[in-house]
Amino acid sequence: MELNHAKALVTGGSDGYGRGIAKALKNAGAEVWITGRNAEKLAKTAAELGVHAIQADVTSGSDWDRVMSETGALDILVNNAGNGGRIAPVSEQTDEDIIRTVNINLTGAILGCRRAGALMAERRRGIIINIYSVCALYAWPAWSVYAAAKAGLSKFSHGLYTELRPFGVHVTCVTPSWGQTGFNRAANISGASEKPELAAQCIAPEELGAVIRSVIEQPDHLAVPDITVQPMIQDISPM
Repeated sequence: MELNHAKALVTGGSDGYGRGIAKALKNAGAEVWITGRNAEKLAKTAAELGVHAIQADVTSGSDWDRVMSETGALDILVNNAGNGGRIAPVSEQTDEDIIRTVNINLTGAILGCRRAGALMAERRRGIIINIYSVCALYAWPAWSVYAAAKAGLSKFSHGLYTELRPFGVHVTCVTPSWGQTGFNRAANISGASEKPELAAQCIAPEELGAVIRSVIEQPDHLAVPDITVQPMIQDISPM
């Protein structure tokens, strides 16, 4: 897809990976909208990047309707919004903790895909990129609920790909791991957040943005259903 003048929406775009993705698409010539729940942070990022901002909660269907109405026909949807939720054994989580984690990491993306996918199929043009997590591929204690939500997003994306492919619409699942974002600190990931020299070797938001741009700019007759990006500093053993 040619990014110049394309319309793109990045959820969770006020900081972290979302900000890096929005910046990369804007620099490539796209008209970009970002969403988030924190109005102040969202407005600040939008002003710095020169993009549009819409305060919205991805878990709200009515918010999604408003977003789609304001953006118009999208060429690109990047479902980046997510949250680790409460990183703790399942037995220590409340029902509310579990529901909140699943909603923001899985249900919210599905709500957006339902709306954007229908419009893209009608126009026979577009790409949906769902950002999930390396946690969906491996198992670590205390990450079970988050991992389940992200694994669900992966399988949903594969199913959506089969539904939209006949209409010429692309669906890609991007799997990043340790990044130079606030997620490592919020989730108390040992090593990635404790030592600056290690953090500097994790995935920078701008680097993930470059990966997303590359996926979008692939020739229209090629598909990239899945792509995984992880820093060399991260040891995942066994793979």
